[in-house]
Amino acid sequence: MSEFLQSLVRGLGTGSVYALLALGFVIIYKSTRVISFAQPAFMLAGAVLVAHLSPGVGFFLAVPVAALVIAALALGVERTVLRPMIGKPAFVVAIITIGVDVVVRVVTNAFIGLDVLPVGDPWGLATVSLLGVDVQQRYLVMFATTVTVVVALFAFFRFSRTGLAMRAVAHDQEVALAQGIRVGSVFALSWALAGGLAALAGVFVATGAGVDQQLWVVALKALPAVILGGLDSLGGAVAGGLAVGVVESLVGTYQGDVAPWLGPNFALVAPYALMLVVLLVRPQGLFGAREVERL
Repeated sequence: MSEFLQSLVRGLGTGSVYALLALGFVIIYKSTRVISFAQPAFMLAGAVLVAHLSPGVGFFLAVPVAALVIAALALGVERTVLRPMIGKPAFVVAIITIGVDVVVRVVTNAFIGLDVLPVGDPWGLATVSLLGVDVQQRYLVMFATTVTVVVALFAFFRFSRTGLAMRAVAHDQEVALAQGIRVGSVFALSWALAGGLAALAGVFVATGAGVDQQLWVVALKALPAVILGGLDSLGGAVAGGLAVGVVESLVGTYQGDVAPWLGPNFALVAPYALMLVVLLVRPQGLFGAREVERL
């Protein structure tokens, strides 16, 4: 039982990172109908910025500052690189976001070097007793922070005028324009939100382990979470991220005893296997809306 609880908490903590990244993917897709592949670079840049800021201003101030800076960076990318691409095929814009990802990561790697940078988190690998089982504090912090951020985001989209405008643009851009909503501003805000979420996710990935040049690879696990939950569902992004984290953790814990013939590293591909199974049953994802096109 203790092993299961430890694995579950670890999965929820790791899944929280995937959920934050998946939310960024979905927010941009719902607004612009484009999948942004620049999220891994924003995640890495956010973690590196916290690593450099925390010795001077402290970890708890460095995190929101880094999130705001990366949000501004993402907004600037949308304004200068992607805004001229409005009206171009979504595939072309997606390829451009891959170029943005490469450029940002190359620049960020210059501030990492060959060493691992600590982000200055106060808990590290320390443990705390939960229901009589020792679990790492960082996983509890990840999950609690993600819940808080998700609640704040859903309240923003539900009750604020700007959030309602973003929902209107996600539903129908032409109707939103007819109602006087500045669609371009919504595009920029969606990128800023996604950048801030990616930065926060990067900090969580680096807690207890530090930042290296391969940190961005973790963001690839968010893609199965997005597909699993549905590209157009914010709730699905959260559920998909947590599900991927829990499945990955449980497979890593028990697969060696239950199905050793799958190999020692099957947990690394378990999220993609889960995505494949879901796509075979529900191609639009568990929470995605089914689209019907008339020919």
